[in-house]
Amino acid sequence: MSASIMVIDDEPLNLEIIGEYLADSGYRLSYFDDPEAAWATLDARPHDFDLILMDRMMPRLDGLALLSRIKADARMKHLPVIMQTAAAGPEQVSEGLAAGARYYLTKPFRSDALLAIVRAALHDRARWADISRRIAHHSRAVVLLSEARFVLRTLDEAEAVAGLLALGARDAESVAMGLAELLINGIEHGNLGIDFPTKARLKSEDRWLDEVRRRQALAENAGKSVSVALRCEGSQKIVCITDQGPGFDWRPFLEMSPDRAFAPNGRGIAVSRQIAFSALNYLGCGNSVEVSYDCSTEFVS
Repeated sequence: MSASIMVIDDEPLNLEIIGEYLADSGYRLSYFDDPEAAWATLDARPHDFDLILMDRMMPRLDGLALLSRIKADARMKHLPVIMQTAAAGPEQVSEGLAAGARYYLTKPFRSDALLAIVRAALHDRARWADISRRIAHHSRAVVLLSEARFVLRTLDEAEAVAGLLALGARDAESVAMGLAELLINGIEHGNLGIDFPTKARLKSEDRWLDEVRRRQALAENAGKSVSVALRCEGSQKIVCITDQGPGFDWRPFLEMSPDRAFAPNGRGIAVSRQIAFSALNYLGCGNSVEVSYDCSTEFVS
C-alpha cells in the first residue's frame, strides 16, 4: 500500500503546487487548508497517516503549535513532520527542530527537493515501524540479558540487533531507533566511507541503498563488521558500538544544526542523543560510541 501523506497549508495555491509535484509519486495525499480541521482528523485517526507536510505560518493554529500537539501525543510522537516555511533563518529553524520538526523545506522549493525529503522521511518512518514490529515479537526474557556481544555487517542485521537490545527500555521504540541510527552510521560511514555530502547526493537521487550494497560487495569491505557490546549497571543498559573505519569528527553532529535541517540526512546522531539515550559519548578517534538508557527491572506484558 502506498504511503499516506497529510498536507496542511492555508494557501490553496501551495496545496495545488505540492499536489502537482507529488502527482506521479504514488502517494495518497489528503489536503487541509485549516490546521484545526487537520488536528481534529489526526486526533480521530492518528494511525491513518505516515507523514505530515505542513506550513509553518498559518492562521488560528500555526505550524509550531500544531507540531507541539502532535509530538505531545503518545500515539503520534514518532510521526515524521516536514516543515515547509519561508522563515528559514537559523533561529526559526532551531525553534522548529526543538519542537520536533526533523525535516525542512524552504519556500519556494523545487519538485526534486520535495521528493528527496519526502522519501527520506518515509524511509525513516518505515524503519521505525519495522523496528517496532521486531520489538513486539521478541521474547520478553531478553530483558534479563546482563551481558552480550554481537557482530554485524548489514543494515537488516543492524535493525534486528537494535530491536533486540531495546527490549525492556522505558521507551523501547525511541531507543531502538537511536541504536539503529548509530549502527547504520557505523556500517555506511565507518566501514563503507559514505560521508555526509555523498549520502545527501545519494538520498536525493534515491540511490543510497544500492550504493551501500555495492560497497559491501567490494573485496576491500568483505571482512568489515560492526561490533556491539552490552553490559548492565543496575537499571541502566550500556551499549558500545565500534566500527572498523578511521573515525570522524563527531562534535558537529551532536546537535541538530540548522545548516543540515534541509538535507535528507545528517540528523540521526543528534536525534538519537535527544530522544533515546540518557548519555551518548564518542570515544577515541570517533569509530566507537557508547550510549546508556534506562530499563525496567520487570517484564513488560
